[in-house]
Amino acid sequence: MHKLIETLRREVAPAQGCTEPIAAAYAVSIAAEQLEGPAERIQLYLSGNIVKNALGVGIPGTGRTGVDIAALLGAVIRRSDKKLEILNGMTEEQLRQAEALLEQKILKVSLKEDAPERLYIEAVVQGGGHTGRCVIQRSHTNVTLIEKDGVPSLQSQDQSGSGAQAEDHAELSVKEIYEFATTIPFEEISFLLEGAKMNMAVSAEGLRGDYGLRVGKALSGQLGSLIQPALGSRLAAAAAAAADARMDGCAMPVMTTGGSGNQGISCTVAAATLAEHLGSSPEQLARALALSDLVTVHIKSYMGRLSPLCGSGIAGAAGSCCAMIYLMGGSLEQMEKGIQMILANHTGMICDGAKTTCALKIATGIQAAVLCASLAMEGICPCEKEGVVCRDVEDTIRGVGQISNQGVPQLDPMILQVMLNK
Repeated sequence: MHKLIETLRREVAPAQGCTEPIAAAYAVSIAAEQLEGPAERIQLYLSGNIVKNALGVGIPGTGRTGVDIAALLGAVIRRSDKKLEILNGMTEEQLRQAEALLEQKILKVSLKEDAPERLYIEAVVQGGGHTGRCVIQRSHTNVTLIEKDGVPSLQSQDQSGSGAQAEDHAELSVKEIYEFATTIPFEEISFLLEGAKMNMAVSAEGLRGDYGLRVGKALSGQLGSLIQPALGSRLAAAAAAAADARMDGCAMPVMTTGGSGNQGISCTVAAATLAEHLGSSPEQLARALALSDLVTVHIKSYMGRLSPLCGSGIAGAAGSCCAMIYLMGGSLEQMEKGIQMILANHTGMICDGAKTTCALKIATGIQAAVLCASLAMEGICPCEKEGVVCRDVEDTIRGVGQISNQGVPQLDPMILQVMLNK
């Protein structure tokens, strides 16, 4: 199997709800499964990035926001085999049980100041004289420890998320991604069409209902605004509507990219909408999606899976820009120009957690992708004298990674402080 097929299979996966609180539910479910009876006490230790992304986001099917109800549902449902789809099929009785535990205040959530990773979840569940413990690190389903009464049944020495493969993305290049996406047999990437179908269904729901800030509806002209539904606005509206629904607790699953549902939305919805407008074939759309997903994963491999910068508005927008250029018949050189312009434009977009305003950032990202794709198709690109842009697109991507990981070390704690002190 081609290594990039393996990457796509690993990094493009379904999830129901925002991945951070659902990953907490997954960890609690594993810990609770070590007990022989109901949970009596739950302690969650979360890294700052997990707290940031779990505070204000809607939890599917609950009408509530935040990690508390998600974690308690994990303790009740105990279906860890479902991973990030653990809430799929949740019953009213299970929700009532979780809400009762919420009233009993059996859950305590603590910030783990010395977390070894930006993505760190530790769940300790007690009940019936037993204690279950689960640790997830680096990626949302990377379980590195399972214990019952202090005795490990799983203890991974590799905490990287997926072994050496976690670093493979940094060895990629846009050129290699382009050559793969444009030459791999269609049948080997046709599975990506399911993700587009899934995310377009959430987009349609977002445009139908009154979710979140209704950014998608506004961009589509449904709110009587000054915005006219031209093609560029339609692309942004479709993507924003999916985020409107997802961030407000819509129960429909989405296809994630690089561990993020919003990145998955950015990667797929605008591309699928443009393909529909252009009358592109399923094969052309699948190749565009392969480009979009892999470029996003490539950029995020430098930025970090959870970072102080917005993955959807930066990496996802760059991936979507490449998909648009491909669908319009553009070249590798034009895609590189599009990435350069997105990074020149959006590198300063911060991540202040998962919540309904993510739809605004996704809309901004897709609007920029439309502009940058249009400019790139005309051969326009900033030069290396301008800001973070380097002569080689790979150097620009690495530079954005340096900004994310080394240039703003106090940004994440400051964002979290502002959020917690409101």
